[in-house]
Amino acid sequence: MFDRSKYEGIFPAFYACYDESGAVSPARARALARYLLDKSVKGLYVGGSSGECIYQSVDERKAILEAVMDAVGGKLTVIAHVACNNTADSQALAAHAQSLGVDAIAAIPPIYFKLPEASIAKYWNDISAAAPDTDFIIYNIPQLAGVALTLPLLRRMLQNPRVIGVKNSSMAVYDISLFINEGAMVMNGPDEQLVPGLLTGATGGIGGTYGVMPELFIRARELALTGQVDAARALQADICRIIEKLCSGGCNMYAMIKEVLRQQGGPDIGDARPPLAGLTEPDKAVAACCVEMIAQTQAKY
Repeated sequence: MFDRSKYEGIFPAFYACYDESGAVSPARARALARYLLDKSVKGLYVGGSSGECIYQSVDERKAILEAVMDAVGGKLTVIAHVACNNTADSQALAAHAQSLGVDAIAAIPPIYFKLPEASIAKYWNDISAAAPDTDFIIYNIPQLAGVALTLPLLRRMLQNPRVIGVKNSSMAVYDISLFINEGAMVMNGPDEQLVPGLLTGATGGIGGTYGVMPELFIRARELALTGQVDAARALQADICRIIEKLCSGGCNMYAMIKEVLRQQGGPDIGDARPPLAGLTEPDKAVAACCVEMIAQTQAKY
């Protein structure tokens, strides 16, 4: 039986960390991990969408995870996303993650080709078999992967004793209820619906904007779980306004987030990697507005 308490709380989705030349920077990854540790988050989700994983090599992804574990291993719960678009590379990342002592691995389904559910289940189970002593979390993000987790597929996967739950990034809160009813633990994915997700039964949240405002998400969870639902909903609405501003620049949202982090006095972790659109000069003013909005909301709550 897995330790559910390890997955109860706020998990920033870890950002890709690059140097000035655009190369992966383990030093900057360690700095970001330590920075987030000091923010009292529960854990980190490394190598997922926010980590720009589909634009990195297997060796680069290993280097980032090694840096994170070196900085915070044993101090935070670490979930490593290990999916690649082929089984062998995914298994290599899974085995590597287990060797480092991560708490769980996670994987999206294979993308591009539309595979039958039996093939998706085999892909996930093959990955899990490469890390047989490590918890496995299904990453359901149909709007990007092009494949939605169905109840028959979930039931099939839950026959694997290492499969403990779902990181659910579908926008339907109802999916959380469906997956919980099947016996799966669920962690909320969409940042815009953390509070509804928690009230539906999610253990916590994994989010791409958490890194620049962890205090707000920690507070939202506290309010929701202590019965202060009106205040939690109000804070969620303010968070959504900040997210809208983060997405309003000319650059990719993660390039904007990295600039916000710099302006907040956090570590410099570079820009987004092409083909994601990088930061432009006008985006810096948008980032400054985001910094102010976050500070005002922190003071409000």
